[in-house]
Amino acid sequence: MLGFLKKKILFVINPISGGKDKTSFPDLVKRWLDAELFNAEFVFSEYVGHAMELARQGLSDGFEVIVAVGGDGTINEVASALVHQEVMMGIIPCGSGNGLALSLGLSLNNEEAVKALNQLRARRIDSAIVDGVRFFNMAGIGFDANISHAFAGMRKRGLLGYVRTTLKEVLSYKPFLYDIEVDDMKLERRAFMISIANSAQYGNNAYISPTADLSDGLVDVCILRPFRLWAFPMLVWTMFTKRADRSSYLQIIKGKNIRILSYDNRKIHLDGEPKLLRSDVFDVKVDPQSLVVLY
Repeated sequence: MLGFLKKKILFVINPISGGKDKTSFPDLVKRWLDAELFNAEFVFSEYVGHAMELARQGLSDGFEVIVAVGGDGTINEVASALVHQEVMMGIIPCGSGNGLALSLGLSLNNEEAVKALNQLRARRIDSAIVDGVRFFNMAGIGFDANISHAFAGMRKRGLLGYVRTTLKEVLSYKPFLYDIEVDDMKLERRAFMISIANSAQYGNNAYISPTADLSDGLVDVCILRPFRLWAFPMLVWTMFTKRADRSSYLQIIKGKNIRILSYDNRKIHLDGEPKLLRSDVFDVKVDPQSLVVLY
């Protein structure tokens, strides 16, 4: 009788995320996932967009829990397939930044993250939409988007590669002028970058908006004004000490509907993945409580 009560759980695994080998991951799951609660199956993604296809197939096949095993890009693909569904999403973070996982309080240790699934502790979080594409953790235009585009072309990724790319780009990057609307507020700003934060951090415990909340129906528009190069280490320090919101260089505005007009720049990122806007308008709309996620 117990077998009929088991939940069908599907693990969607990105075999190359974070540069970590995942061939033995199913064995780890079989060791630490409660076999009295779950019947587990495993699939491996093979190309960009495949994780979303696999998650959608999992929905059709009646899986009650679908778990993304990978980085922020893999998590975005699986989550995008599961919005407005009662299926629960799990996360085993294996990426370079792991921003959403860290914001949810998940362990970066695979064994501990698998064990946490046994609790079936769930919450609803918001997502947001840009150009028909969703993000769940962070989006941005300006310097952070530029880094995302540069980072995507690197063979070796990871935290060290991200730091190297950042240091190289910060020496030459030039701010852009933006017209910004946040709900009923309108302003014009020359900005080094504008981050749209659904959660508090980019990843690696770098907090751009410490008071951001995944479930409040709002995103935080974080406008970083131009600064002298000598101030860059200080700005980095404020992020890693959860004090970025106190910086005189940063303005944070909470809102539901955001419209940013960029005259010269169409590079953006959504959950760390580089994208190009179809027009000069960066339009963000919050979709509250749209994803059920285990934490």
